Amino acid sequence: MWTRVQRLDMRHQALRRRSQMTAGDEWMVYTGNWSPPESDKRMSEPSHVRRPRRRGIYLLPNLFTTGAMFSGFYAIIAGISGQYSVAAVAVFIAALLDSMDGRVARLTGTQSDFGVQYDSLSDLVSFGLAPALVMYSWSLSALRDYGPVWGKIGWTAAFIYAACGALRLARFNTQAGVADKRYFQGLASPAAAGLCMAFVWSMNKDGVSGPELAFVTPFLTVVAGLLMVSRVRYFSFKAWPQHDRVPFLWILAAALIIALLVIDPPHVLLAVFALYVCSGPVLTLIGRVRTRRRRVLRGEPPSS
Repeated sequence: MWTRVQRLDMRHQALRRRSQMTAGDEWMVYTGNWSPPESDKRMSEPSHVRRPRRRGIYLLPNLFTTGAMFSGFYAIIAGISGQYSVAAVAVFIAALLDSMDGRVARLTGTQSDFGVQYDSLSDLVSFGLAPALVMYSWSLSALRDYGPVWGKIGWTAAFIYAACGALRLARFNTQAGVADKRYFQGLASPAAAGLCMAFVWSMNKDGVSGPELAFVTPFLTVVAGLLMVSRVRYFSFKAWPQHDRVPFLWILAAALIIALLVIDPPHVLLAVFALYVCSGPVLTLIGRVRTRRRRVLRGEPPSS
């Protein structure tokens, strides 16, 4: 029903039109053949107030993110319970789910700011806290047997890794719109977690206990953490493949890697992540050499 204000507004408009009528218009009104202009019709029609849309989140991509966070949380529980191989597998499952949520969101057109922030928090749990706590439960905690100072070194190494993981994610979010998508600045947190968990899984399969490597794991943990916040460039694989078709050799390489993973998953994953971690410094060094050569060819002074 129209309100009193709307009825008064319509009367005002009718009087205004009556005052603007010519003699011909009045005769058409008298005969019943006159109708108001379209603009007046639209003004006289009641405006429909839109109801505010209900706020919500997209279900499908956030389900993958939740699954990744659950896997990371389960890795923490398994590490505390002494099931280190299970914890390593849980982290790899979290990495698999984490690689799918963004692609699902882009394919289905369900990208949102909420999903970006939720994914970062999930990554912090799965690739920051989970690997640090598993490494501490498996090996770093054994340093307490050598004295209180060594015990502090153990949990400090785990904290450095977790803190570097959080800093890496914060820097990635702030540089998401300006960074080159072909490369990561610093080691990605899933790759750092993959290196540590592949090492735990391989050593556990070979029968080497964590306390036996108590003086090795602090260096591995700290180096993996510092690489995450470094300026070393790593290939991101986001811009690959650039076309729908790929060389036939890539299919053969993928089949070979799958076959090796079936035969010996922990050692193959350790080799793959170790090669990827080492590729960053090599790629950065090659890039700096090429930049210096371009400066020399253009007659510019080399940067210090």
